[in-house]
Amino acid sequence: MNHRILVTRTLVDELIAELRATWDVDDSQLHDGPHSVDELRTRLADKDGVLLFADRIDAATLDVAPRLKAVCNITVGYNNVDVAACTERGILVTNAPGVLDDTTADMTWALLLAAARRIAESDRWLRAGNWHGMKFSDRFGRDVHHATLGILGMGRIGRAVARRAAGFDMRVIYHNRTRLEPALERAANARYVSMDELLAESDFLSLHVPYTDANRHVIGAAQLAAMKRTAILVNASRGGLIDEDALAEALRDDRIAGAGLDVFDGEPNVNPKLLTLDNVVLAPHMGSATRATRLAMARLAIENLRRALAGKVPPCLVNPEVLSRRRR
Repeated sequence: MNHRILVTRTLVDELIAELRATWDVDDSQLHDGPHSVDELRTRLADKDGVLLFADRIDAATLDVAPRLKAVCNITVGYNNVDVAACTERGILVTNAPGVLDDTTADMTWALLLAAARRIAESDRWLRAGNWHGMKFSDRFGRDVHHATLGILGMGRIGRAVARRAAGFDMRVIYHNRTRLEPALERAANARYVSMDELLAESDFLSLHVPYTDANRHVIGAAQLAAMKRTAILVNASRGGLIDEDALAEALRDDRIAGAGLDVFDGEPNVNPKLLTLDNVVLAPHMGSATRATRLAMARLAIENLRRALAGKVPPCLVNPEVLSRRRR
């Protein structure tokens, strides 16, 4: 059977060529951007599988795609997919974990350092023609070396961030739903603390928990009030983890020193209150955006799709409970 698949965003030509050698491909090489709801539903109507990047799949969309067998996200996150609705309809959902861990950890550190040393703010200031020579007390930032790095969520990416702290001689503390095994703690050189201790002791707080209903706005007004006034908050995980209105107020009132954000609640829209502030570094969800990593993510998603359409269990199945009712 020649399966029909949809690729919702532009991929490199070599990957499209590989896909075309196996399947009947409806690609997006001339349309690299979000689809309207109606457009996505029209394109999915006769498809057996979809390689998804950022577009949303909800129950109503699934209802107009009776042939759909697999929804394969090219990203590690999958809150853009109604997993329960897929499971109910026998549709396999996969993601692409692991291959982006180090690249996202690198981006976390880029945000942390940029916020600490006021790089983005100073770049704008210099380009505006404000620099007329060095001054002793000008552009003070915050030291990263010997500071305390707090990590909320000690999965693969959190641990990769922790390992990089050794180069700055930092003290690393973390809070997780469950404490790590001793060997993993030693490898990360990290100490487990309560959430209250994490907020109170961190000079830099980096978020690496998954986005769930329970974690929505896990950092809100109360948590920001518990942080040091000199602290910097970094988020390269999911935007909904932070109450952005509360963060904007805390940054505006200097209740924390700064923030570095790669993700936003409601993206691609960015809270306008954040756009007016100099003490926050903003990036357009580019944590995994290197060529090597994005290719690896796409190839893993393709392998997931290949296995799913061949009637096999894909390596990164999000909803294993679907196996008993999957579409054939």
